[in-house]
Amino acid sequence: MSDSEVLDIRTATITEKGQICIPNTTREIAGLNKGTKITIVSYKDRVELVPLKQISKKISSALISEEVLAEDWLSKEEDEAWKDL
Repeated sequence: MSDSEVLDIRTATITEKGQICIPNTTREIAGLNKGTKITIVSYKDRVELVPLKQISKKISSALISEEVLAEDWLSKEEDEAWKDL
């Protein structure tokens, strides 16, 4: 079995708040348990949910930087100043 083999296909509906429920079968296959941290990776043609433990060290350092910067990123003015970068 290869990593790219499809094991299951399910659908979900996005709520008004942008939330989805990951189906139980999908969580079991992917090993996503309560409290599992995931990374949301956006591509032009798809979105992937990847357990944080599977992300390379290069990307994880960027995520850590994002968390640290987010602590000081508190205003709409800062969001507006950086939105096109």
